[in-house]
Amino acid sequence: MSEQPFPPADPAAFLALCDGQWMSLRSCFELSMEGDDEWHSSERGELTVRCEATQPSGLGQLVVLPPSGDPSTLSFAEDGGLSRNGEPAGTWRFWPDGSMELNLAKPDGVLVQERIWFTRVNLRLRSTTAVDGEGVPLQGSFCTDIRRVSKPSA
Repeated sequence: MSEQPFPPADPAAFLALCDGQWMSLRSCFELSMEGDDEWHSSERGELTVRCEATQPSGLGQLVVLPPSGDPSTLSFAEDGGLSRNGEPAGTWRFWPDGSMELNLAKPDGVLVQERIWFTRVNLRLRSTTAVDGEGVPLQGSFCTDIRRVSKPSA
């Protein structure tokens, strides 16, 4: 990964840095549930991300294959628009610290905000919050992704 600028200086460099196979650990917190039994969950998995070029009006796209096996494509327009699987989904913003923020609106009025940043070329962190239409927090999660730099042993 030495050919990638670090930290990423612009959105295109950020998207290129996302390309790879990642080992992922996600911890989720359900903020709206009553009681103490099922408010937290953690999952480990593999995540593959491919960075691809798009049409001239776009910055690029990420094809994401999560542990569930259902791939999705995030397309980043230069004007800050974000599409998921070809449908308008929200907005993105690249911050001066080299992180990227995604804001995804769901049909039920829930807004999901994800902030992604790199602390090393092979270590990516993601935090996600979901709020309802009135701004009440529903869920939060934190994810640590470590780039797989060699093939896993069989």
